[in-house]
Order: sequence, then C-alpha cells, then structure tokens
Amino acid sequence: MEFRQLGKSGLHVPVLCFGTGTFGGSTDFFKAWGSTDVAEARELIDLCMDAGVNFFDTADVYSAGHSEEILGAAIAHLPRESVLISTKATFPFGEGPNNQGSSRAHLTKQIHGSLKRLGTDYIDVFHMHGFDANTPMEETLSTLDDFVRQGKIRYIACSNFSGWQLQRSLDISAQYGWARYAAHQVYYSLVGRDYEHELMPLGIAEGVGALVWSPLGWGRLTGKIRRGQPPAEGSRAKEGTAGGPVVEDEYLYTVVDALDAVAGETGKSVPQVALNWLLRKPTISSLIIGARNAEQLKANLAAASFTLSTEQVQKLDQASERPVPYPYWHQRQFGQLNPAPPSYR
Repeated sequence: MEFRQLGKSGLHVPVLCFGTGTFGGSTDFFKAWGSTDVAEARELIDLCMDAGVNFFDTADVYSAGHSEEILGAAIAHLPRESVLISTKATFPFGEGPNNQGSSRAHLTKQIHGSLKRLGTDYIDVFHMHGFDANTPMEETLSTLDDFVRQGKIRYIACSNFSGWQLQRSLDISAQYGWARYAAHQVYYSLVGRDYEHELMPLGIAEGVGALVWSPLGWGRLTGKIRRGQPPAEGSRAKEGTAGGPVVEDEYLYTVVDALDAVAGETGKSVPQVALNWLLRKPTISSLIIGARNAEQLKANLAAASFTLSTEQVQKLDQASERPVPYPYWHQRQFGQLNPAPPSYR
C-alpha cells in the first residue's frame, strides 16, 4: 500500500482510509448507511490491516457516537501505535446551543467524549467537521492548539470549508504559532469536481492534503448505473442524501461511458477506475472508502493496486469536464497569467 504525506505535515497515511460511517446504525439516518456491529467491524479492520490500510475515519455524530465506540472496540486487539484514527466534531451532539459548533466549550466536551468512546488517550487526526461562522476562528484554533500541546491530538484538520475560510484559518495559525490544519476532508469525485476550482490550488500553495469523502459520487459510480440502466426513482443514487448534489442523467451516463471504456482497457471495475483517477490528482493524501461487507471492501482496496495511464486519466477528465464558475472562467481566458495547477501526480 502506498503511503503519502498528509499535506506538508510529517505524518504519512495510506492512500486509502476506511470510513466507519456504516458502523452502528443506531439512528434512522445512519441505519441507511449500515449497521455493522463489533464482530463485523473487527473482520473488516483486519482485512484493511492485512492490505496495509491502517487509517480509520469516524466522527462523533456517526450513529450518535456509536460508530466511535464500535471502532474503538474493533481495534482493541491491535497495538495502538499501529493504527491511525481520525474523528471529527462541530455538528449538533445533543440538545441546546452549546452542544454544537466549534467553540471551546463544545470542542472540549466532544474531544474528551471521543477519547472515551474510542478507548484511546490520543487522536491522530482531529477534524472540524464543518465551518462554524458563530465562533471566532481564534477561539477554535487556540482550543485545538491546546489539545495538540497536551498530546491528546496529534494533527488537526478541517472539512467542508470554503477557500477563504481555510486560508484565513491558516493565516491565524501562522500569526500565533498555533497548530495548523494539515488536511482538508472534501467531497471530490468524477461527478463532483468543484474541489478543483479553488481548494485544490490552495492546497498546493499551502501544503494542505486532501482526504476525499464520497469518492464514488454518492454511490453513482459503483457501476450499477449506466445508460439504459438508470437508478430507481427515490433511491440514494438518484437523489443523493442529506443535501447531496443533484447530477444530471446525461452527464452521469457520459462519465460512466468513459469509465466503462477505461475499465475495459485495464481489466478493472468501474469503481476501481473512478477511485484510481482521484489518486492521480494533486494534493490527494487519502481516499475514504466504505464497505458493508468483506467483498465490497476487498474490491475497493484493489483500487490502489494499479496506475491509470496519462491518456486514460485525460479521457476521464474530458468526459467529466464541467463549466467553471466566475471568476475562474474569466481567468482561464488568460492562461499565461493564471496557469492551471498540475493535472496529474
């Protein structure tokens, strides 16, 4: 398994990370993702470890903390230093205005809660799960820096920030000498390329690694949907969930046609090709993959076992290209002044 630096930090992570949103299923929302119990989780984690994937991602809100508890129990048989744990906080966890956000009060409670649920005394990568516009960035970053200095967090990261929010956070950390965001957990896929417009160039310039969530485009790039074989109305793949982006049918079919062609050339599956395309892109430190069973997991793990050619990557680039928003379409008219970031690793 290939390991890459997490941004410009000193931490190296495998290019695949196992996401545990399917662990627990103790709320109606997460039950639709999966209901993996401790025994099943341990089997999946052991498969990951055998493949060289020792990076596991969870969050406090996944099944109201139950995902963290199951992950902690499922790795208890492993030496703590052999695994990397990523978790998150920001979204509501309980009732009341102080049980959400990135305030010192909420983060202190949630970090201690995550440590207890995970059964560990430190977290390798701790994310702000989303941006909290009500809390001063200085309060959030100073709190995280305190936990880093206490040894309870090794590295900090953010998720779902805009470009200005991430840049301002990095500037504040530099101003005060505080821990800085080493990574940004983002949505990026062949049918969701918005990350490339602003966040990828920022990641290149500032050394912030990307941890990619939903790399198969909310289930649209699993190979089950293609021209003449649309998803059922109302399905997760058709509509997305929890605010997932709408993808026009014809655009999706064009992308899947290109994936089918490359899959035929490589002898790999459609999802394996879609994942490998992401691994060829700049700033990508790791892809967060999920699986409900061992068969799905083994298939996803194989996505890191080959390398698409430059021509194959270009074919997928062209099929998935979309109009870019202002001011990027204007800047692209002056390529000598605004050169695009490098296309591939």
